[in-house]
Formats: sequence, C-alpha cells, structure tokens
Amino acid sequence: MTKIDTNAPVMVTGATGYVAGWLVKMLLDEGHTVHAAVRDPNSEKKLRHLNQMAAAAPGSIRYFRADLLEPGSYAVAMQDCELVYHTASPFSLDVKDAEKELIEPAKLGTRNVLEEANKTSSVKRVVVTSSCAAIYGDNADLATTPNGVFTEEIWNETASVTHQAYSYSKTLAEKEAWEICGKQDRWDLVTVNPSLVMGPGTNPNGTSESFNMMKQYGDGTLKTGSPRWGFGVVDVRDLAKAHYLAGFTPEAKGRYIVSGHDSDLADLVVPLREAFGTKFPFPTRTLPKWLVWLVGPIANKSTTRKMIRRNVGLPWKGDNSKGVRELGITYRPLEETIVEFFQQMIDSGAVKPKT
Repeated sequence: MTKIDTNAPVMVTGATGYVAGWLVKMLLDEGHTVHAAVRDPNSEKKLRHLNQMAAAAPGSIRYFRADLLEPGSYAVAMQDCELVYHTASPFSLDVKDAEKELIEPAKLGTRNVLEEANKTSSVKRVVVTSSCAAIYGDNADLATTPNGVFTEEIWNETASVTHQAYSYSKTLAEKEAWEICGKQDRWDLVTVNPSLVMGPGTNPNGTSESFNMMKQYGDGTLKTGSPRWGFGVVDVRDLAKAHYLAGFTPEAKGRYIVSGHDSDLADLVVPLREAFGTKFPFPTRTLPKWLVWLVGPIANKSTTRKMIRRNVGLPWKGDNSKGVRELGITYRPLEETIVEFFQQMIDSGAVKPKT
C-alpha cells in the first residue's frame, strides 16, 4: 500500500494534452499543487486553458520545461513530488516513419520519466497512461483470449512496426515501464489502459485522433457509410478520474483497463443523428466488409487490408471490472460523451451545419 501526501506537489507530463487537461483540472479542483511538465512554459496560447482552470480552483500550477526525448529534463519538475503522472505519448495513426514518430518517443519518453523517478527520492508512485492497445492489436485477437474478453492479464502479441504500429509502440513502452519498475523497490507503478478516448476537451481546439475522428462524422468524410469496426470507448472525464483514483488509492496496483462501453464505428453515429438530425452529413448506412476491404486503403493510406480483415465485422469486448472493483471507477452514458463532444466541435467551429 502506498499513501500519497496530498500536500506534496504532483507532477504531470504532457500537461497540455487531451487526457492530461482533465486530470490537471481535477488535481487543481482538489487543491493540489501541480507541476506541469510542458515543452514550452512560455507559450501563452497553449497554456491559456490551464491558467484559466487554475485561476478558478483552490490548487495551483507551476510550469517546467521538459522534453520526452531529453534525458534529465524532468528532474526539476519532479523535485519533491511523491506522485508522478506520465500521460505524454504520441497518438497518431497516420505516420511516415513509425519507428521515429511513434516507437522511439513512446519508449524513450517512458524511460526518461521513470529513470528520473529512480533518481528522485521523494517519488512513491508513478501512474503511466498506457492503452488497451498494449493488450490487443486487432479485434481478431479476441478469439485467442481465455474467456472471449480482453483483460489486464493479456498482452498484445500481434502488433509490429509494420502492422498496428501505434499499438506496438504502446506495448513496448508499457513493457519498458514494468521492467524499470521491477529493478527497484522504492516506488510502485500503476498503469491505466484506456480504450478509445472520446468526449469534450478542456481545450476546445485540441488536436488528437479523437478530435479528427469526431470531425469526420460531421464534415461528410463518412457520409457514404461507416463500417462495423469494433472498439471500446471511454469518456475523457471518466478517464481523468480513473487516473486520479489510480494515484491516490493506496491499494491500487498493476494494470487497469479503463473502458466504459463496447462499441463500434457504426454505433457512434446513432446518438449524433438523434441529437442533431439532418443538420450534418452523418452516415446513414453500414458499409459491408467487402467494400471496406476494397476501397479502405485507397480512402485512407494508414488503413491496410490486413487491418480491415482482422477488425471489420468483429466485436471488441473488454473487462473493466478490476477498476470498478478496486478503484471505484464509474462511467457516464455513451450518448452523453458523444453528443457533448460533437456539440463542443460545433461551438468551436470545427464542424459546421449544412446551410
């Protein structure tokens, strides 16, 4: 059991990120001092939403310059912290050089943060944002699971640098974290493994694959139809709460799947049509697998026929019971997540209704 002193500062890497934004807000609202590790502490534009949250909360925030790929750059930010959240990691599905753009930053970033924890005597716990992608590579992997469901005991063994490179990067990064943790006994490691993260951001102009995906529902990219491509979904606000609980629950240990709903691409559009009607060119039909296989790689270069074969038409099932049982994680309705996310994109001008 690891009890964290709530008066000690808490470090968050990638503090300007999508998930980190809500985590920082929760920490500030609970009165904590946040040591925010960011690339540019002087960027008023990127830090504006964090400063606004801090101004309205009992907690306080301090910025520290840090770079994922720069050894030692987290030393000052980590000083006096008992709890470290490592949320920073690249999330992109369309990359030219997977090794350079995904795998190296994910592994080296994790190594730099955790090796700094080894050097910082105050650190008692590190919470790493991993992913369900470190548990599975494709929906087809579900067929090889012991009980037909993805659990924390399972590791992704099918991804590679040439197939599902993002999943491969998350798998290698998390394994790196557990290896480094296992060589010492002063601090403990907890990993949070979310499924696809959706929901409104603290920064309405945020950039992530989640924003890109939601935008495609409203800008006509998917108007011809959407495939039955299964995945789990978690609200970014529920995920932030899960991080908070993983850090401050003394009994927390190991990996935690954080996923509120088993869903798919065709399901996500249903609450959008119900809430916004015909104001946007939402897809109205489900594309057959053979058609997705035929035109998918042409429409999206990052989608391969192997990915289509191993995912489209196949369900995703994740067991979130460990987090519910041990941490008390709760999940809001999927409809609330999707509708509020899309409404934020309307309000920010990212998507515009048909005239």
